[in-house]
Amino acid sequence: MPDVPWAPAASPGQLLRLLLDGVPRTRAELVSQTGLTRAAVRTRLDALRDAGFLTDHGIRVSTGGRPAGRLAFNAAARSVLAADVGATHATVAVTDLAGGPLAMRRLSLDIADGPEPVLARLAETWRELVRDAGVSVSPAGVGIGLPGPVEHSSGKPNHPPIMPAWDGFDVPAHVRAEFGVPVLVDNEANLMALGEHAHSFPGTDHMIVVKVATGIGSGFISNGVLHRGAVGAAGDLGHIQAPGSDDAPCGCGNTGCLEAVASGSAIVARLRAKGVEAHSSADVVALVRAGNVEAGQAIRHAGRTIGEVLAACVSMVNPSLIVVGGDLAAAGEMLLAGVREAVYCRSLPLATENLRIVPSRAGEVAGVLGAAAMVVHHVLSPSVVDQQLG
Repeated sequence: MPDVPWAPAASPGQLLRLLLDGVPRTRAELVSQTGLTRAAVRTRLDALRDAGFLTDHGIRVSTGGRPAGRLAFNAAARSVLAADVGATHATVAVTDLAGGPLAMRRLSLDIADGPEPVLARLAETWRELVRDAGVSVSPAGVGIGLPGPVEHSSGKPNHPPIMPAWDGFDVPAHVRAEFGVPVLVDNEANLMALGEHAHSFPGTDHMIVVKVATGIGSGFISNGVLHRGAVGAAGDLGHIQAPGSDDAPCGCGNTGCLEAVASGSAIVARLRAKGVEAHSSADVVALVRAGNVEAGQAIRHAGRTIGEVLAACVSMVNPSLIVVGGDLAAAGEMLLAGVREAVYCRSLPLATENLRIVPSRAGEVAGVLGAAAMVVHHVLSPSVVDQQLG
């Protein structure tokens, strides 16, 4: 989380922000670090501890005076409900306030069933996870990732190509009626980027995370912060025109989109046209692992096509890291080799000199970890904490 400028009137929420690094501190250390008076620090700490945000962390060894007690952030104070929803499945989790999973489950579902049945399934699963894991604290918020464009300020899907029944549906209001807490919604690729950044690459300030599955999407981390753009549409990699693919129809209504030629569904269609039995991205991965030549060639070609589009992104935003995830990433080096081949060939040497292109570390849980991270960042922001304590 970004640093907060200190002032004599620093609020309890700002003081908590300092403790979110997990390092236990004494009151004297907090007085020194904030410039607040001892009385002001004590008042703010008492309010945070009464709300459950802080816990005692033992005694610092004395050097001659009275032993000093230390306080630390209490990640167990509340829970977070998170879900990463794809076209045909969802990963649902309950985490603590540090984003650490307490319980998790993967579901099969169909996003085309519409918002009310899908959201009801998520709510039922969260309640089951809370009960089965024995989570006794109340939720602080809910985070949901969806497989289509989302207007982040409202949380409403905006003309999502593969989920038309969801267009304009007020997801936050619907879920808030169930749980009575803040509900945040974003595109699943954005949340995958948040999850990889928070849990796998926390020290990397400039990175692109690409999801290659039924569709193709990406999330951009710039200066350590997710870049959403003006209305939340940044990173829609799958609907950039792919080189040499003008006539390929896409579900968005255009032709020649990257998703129309390099996604899992596009590869499945291409293989079936050649008589190769495949019905899903998982089938394509299984064929590649079994040594099927046509599937391997299709994956490698898809990687090169994705890399050609990514090369333009590399020139524009100059990341130090590209992470490739999603169902098709399970094909391993075959996909990555194609991406690397095109990016390193098409981008300037200055931009690629220290650029790494690596597989996802968080794997299939990246999105749900990102959904939790999004909620944590919101509910532990100084303004929200101060409002709670007010």
